Amino acid sequence: MTIGSNPQHSIQIGLLLHNHQPVGNFPWVFQQVYEESYLPMIEALERHPGVRLSLHYTGSLLDWLEEAHPEFLQRVSRLVARKQVEIVGGGYYEPILPSIPDSDKVTQIRRLSERVKADFGTQPTGMWLAERVWEPSLPRYLTEAGIEWTILDDIHFKNVGLQDNDLYGYYATEDQTGILKVFATSQSLRYTIPWRPPHETIETLRKLATADGNRIVVMGDDGEKFGSWPDTHPYCWGHDGRSGWVDQFFTALEENAEWLHTTPLGEHATQHPALGRVYIPTSSYIEMTEWALPAQRAYQFSQLVHQLEHEKRNDVLQFMRGGFWRSFLVRYAEINNQHKKMLRVHNHVQAAGAGEEAGLTHLLKAQANDTYWHGLFGGIYMAHVRSAIYHHLIKAENAADKITHGTAPWQQYEFTDFERNTLQQLIIEGDQQNLYLDPQHGGSLFEWDLRRSAHNLLSVMTRQEESYHQTLRAYEQERRRNAASGSSQQAAGDPGNPHSTIRTKEADLDQHLVFDRYRRSSLVDHFLPAGLPMVSFSQVRYEELGNFANQPYETNVSQDEQGITVVMSRQGQVKRTGAFGPLPVLLTKTLFVPQGEEKIVVRYRIENQGQARLQNNLRYGVEREPPWWWWQSTGILHRGGPATAKPQF
Repeated sequence: MTIGSNPQHSIQIGLLLHNHQPVGNFPWVFQQVYEESYLPMIEALERHPGVRLSLHYTGSLLDWLEEAHPEFLQRVSRLVARKQVEIVGGGYYEPILPSIPDSDKVTQIRRLSERVKADFGTQPTGMWLAERVWEPSLPRYLTEAGIEWTILDDIHFKNVGLQDNDLYGYYATEDQTGILKVFATSQSLRYTIPWRPPHETIETLRKLATADGNRIVVMGDDGEKFGSWPDTHPYCWGHDGRSGWVDQFFTALEENAEWLHTTPLGEHATQHPALGRVYIPTSSYIEMTEWALPAQRAYQFSQLVHQLEHEKRNDVLQFMRGGFWRSFLVRYAEINNQHKKMLRVHNHVQAAGAGEEAGLTHLLKAQANDTYWHGLFGGIYMAHVRSAIYHHLIKAENAADKITHGTAPWQQYEFTDFERNTLQQLIIEGDQQNLYLDPQHGGSLFEWDLRRSAHNLLSVMTRQEESYHQTLRAYEQERRRNAASGSSQQAAGDPGNPHSTIRTKEADLDQHLVFDRYRRSSLVDHFLPAGLPMVSFSQVRYEELGNFANQPYETNVSQDEQGITVVMSRQGQVKRTGAFGPLPVLLTKTLFVPQGEEKIVVRYRIENQGQARLQNNLRYGVEREPPWWWWQSTGILHRGGPATAKPQF
């Protein structure tokens, strides 16, 4: 039904749906989301020709669609041809642009623009900015790549003092270059579409309509929320695929088309001047800035935001900024490892000519954003995607090194500040494998690349505290109280907004939280109580009797025609029970990396340099992540007391 309005008043609504699947995601996930979200949305647009909007498909998704459903691209092309859909560009593999080298920024954007032109016959003027991660230098690279406009969250603009009534249009910004036009997506619409009945959105827009009709209200968000997010498919599409929330909303837009105009953002940017000039600080959407904080601070930030929302303190909320996206490189050693590996491989590719034969496409794929942060939907914890990123990094490295080193066997090493923390890591590279060692933290091995299979054996995760663990604890405590009293937390009705809804796959998950004391890696040395159950070790319920794990080791390297030898040693101490003082112990581990082979030979030597014996209640153990068959290891030697510290592998 048409909602009454002043016929002299009108307004525009700009809808932008961002559709993306990570590089390396499972094919069945692509197919499932295609059936649940991507295809139903195109079918709905075909049923509602009066609804016009902007669509963004990342290059990784377009690649899959071209192979699995080429007819889908043809259907989208027909919507583009009849001016109903505007296709939006972006980085081809959806990188966080500020985090990748400048030349790759431009390459990523231009490559997707070329793909859009080839597939849909149109040159995109705007782009979707991955995770809306903004830094003030971006305008120069976006404009260099031919982009005229992009979309950010309203919080980006509110951080500099603008308010909702200031955001019904776009602003101009720059960084010593041409103008970039920036729109603000409405958080209120992002949280109500599709979570609230369509008529509420229509009524909100009716109240904002003006006599000149120049206002545009923008909602840009994930296309997957329409059918693929939890419990949304029957809600959005109905049991017949055409009677759910989306068709109701599109019908309401068409019925109110006399005053409510659906307008692609590029069209508005061409036909209207900027509302003004703006300079936006580093930011992202507010949830991302929450996740970038340390766990306890992130929880406190979230609670404060919810409190201010409850109190309707929008005057304070607009200045809540949270953390800085780049802090993910601090919070997670695994993200920093992946990122610094990407920068290193970029240098290899550039040195080899930066062409396709030098591995450029694999490098660009490895810049996909999905495991360079962590939030609501998995991030760095997605093991299969993390493995895929390393696969492409190593493939790019292989291609570049083939040009640089040729096809003959080769091997080299260097001490370098790989992690960018002023400490020296040891990197051994060759035609068969790469080893990344950290002498300052236990003499550990934190990356082991097998180059023929392009696989990092040590792509594992450290278990650490997350802000939502505290939310989970509170939720589970409440659930157990309710279960004891016979009540239930389950509420019927529409699917909950995932930003404010708690879901668990099984009960009592809070009882399974375990946090590591140091980064999970290989060659970590332990002296442990005898008889310690493996479950106690895995759950970090044990006493460390030595001071070797995560501590500095003296490291020396030599190389000959047979390979590279690394000797790491530490003069440490091992505790004894009772009133006895600790014993001095020299632990030496010698790695031999043979040239031309995928193998490491590791020899351990433990020397008791005290005057008393190492006791029978003591066991030595070394952590290693790969399966045992990758290892050759030899004996533990002792001097001083009897050899009673037995190795555990």
